[in-house]
Amino acid sequence: MDDLYELFMRTVKGKYIEIEENTASYRTERAGETLYLFFEKSNGATDWKNNLDFPAKPYRQMKDLWFVHRGFLRVFKTLERRLAPLIFDPKIKRIIISGYSHGAALALLFHEYCVFNRPDLANRIFGYGFGCPRVVWLFKGRRLKARFENFYVIRNGRDLVTHLPPWLFGYRHVGKMISLEDKKSSAIDAHRPESYFRALLRR
Repeated sequence: MDDLYELFMRTVKGKYIEIEENTASYRTERAGETLYLFFEKSNGATDWKNNLDFPAKPYRQMKDLWFVHRGFLRVFKTLERRLAPLIFDPKIKRIIISGYSHGAALALLFHEYCVFNRPDLANRIFGYGFGCPRVVWLFKGRRLKARFENFYVIRNGRDLVTHLPPWLFGYRHVGKMISLEDKKSSAIDAHRPESYFRALLRR
C-alpha cells in the first residue's frame, strides 16, 4: 500500500486541469511504468449539483448490471474519453488512483474502469478514496466485488460525507474501509483536509 499521508498530500496540493463540461477536474502523473490518476474535491456550484444528483443509474448496459450515483457517473463519463488513451497504453504496468471527497467518488469509478479494461495488470491497480461518499447502489455479485478488492475508502472519524448518500437509500461502500481515529472532530470538521492530515500523521 502506498504511503497514505504522501498520497493525500499529492491529491489535495497538486494543480488540476478543469474541463468546462461538468467542471470535471483531474491530473495525471507518470513515473516510469506507473500511471497516477488524481481527482479533485468539489470546487464549484456544478460539482455540488452533481454531488446532490444521487438517483441511481445503470453504470452501463452490461452483462453484470450495476447501478451508481447519477451525478458522479456524469462527471466520470466526461473524463473517460480523455483518460482512456493513458489507461490503455501498453507501456503502463501499474496504476495508482486517488481522490478526495467528490474526487474520491471519481477515483472509485475509475478504479473499476481500470481493473475491468486492464486485466493484464491484475493486482497492480490500486485506488484510494479519501473522504469518499457512497457511490454504488444495492451492490451485488462476486465478480463485481472482486473489481474493488484493491480500492480503499479512507474515513476520518465521523466524517459526514462518507455516510452520504444515506445507507437507507440503498447506497453502499465497496472495497476496503480504512478508519482513521479522530475523536475530537465533529462530523463536518472530520471531513476537512487538515483533519485528514492530522489523523494520517498519527496513523
